[in-house]
Amino acid sequence: MTIRVVLADDHPVVRAGLAALLTSLPGIEVVGVASTGREAVREVITSRPDVAVLDLQMPDLDGFAATRELARSAPDTAVLVLTMFEDDDSVFAAMRAGARGYLVKGAEQEEIARAIRAVAAGEAIFGPGVARRVLTFFSAPPPADDPFPDLTTRERQILDLIAAGLSNPAIADRLNLASKTVANNVSTIFTKLGIADRSTAIIQARNAGLGEPNDRR
Repeated sequence: MTIRVVLADDHPVVRAGLAALLTSLPGIEVVGVASTGREAVREVITSRPDVAVLDLQMPDLDGFAATRELARSAPDTAVLVLTMFEDDDSVFAAMRAGARGYLVKGAEQEEIARAIRAVAAGEAIFGPGVARRVLTFFSAPPPADDPFPDLTTRERQILDLIAAGLSNPAIADRLNLASKTVANNVSTIFTKLGIADRSTAIIQARNAGLGEPNDRR
């Protein structure tokens, strides 16, 4: 059985190299490529592949948002993240968005092939370093008295800066993130907190002790 794959990465050289690699693997067919998140979503909806291999940092629509959209519009397509990022925030945000697998770029050909076949079969799979992070996370005791238990570390960090009065561009500059990434995180924070505006977010965050002016230089 041939596994049909759509590949999305914003770097042309990386995208071409990955496409050539996947095409060379037995039983895998690349049926579409994309350079942005929105292109990836359109390509998946059109091609209906078995697996979508997505980078996280892409223009137009990042990999997290693209994964969430695919979970809604193409639930039969398994998402495998292949990215440079292996921090906890990225790993768990991708999992929450609906990714079934997570690999870090530089993975061996055999590891990529095994991951594609695993997620196509309905399994969850992670690269070795990522797997250790997942196991460590779930083996750690939950934080006590957490006022925002649904927020990731990155989302809490952004909420803290919102409470301190920073705008989205200022937060992006402070955290060295793309403005679109900050905007997507802010939207997710509002959804998780069940609020509709920044003022309410500031009030809730400050009531929980966030937004203190310490070390804001």
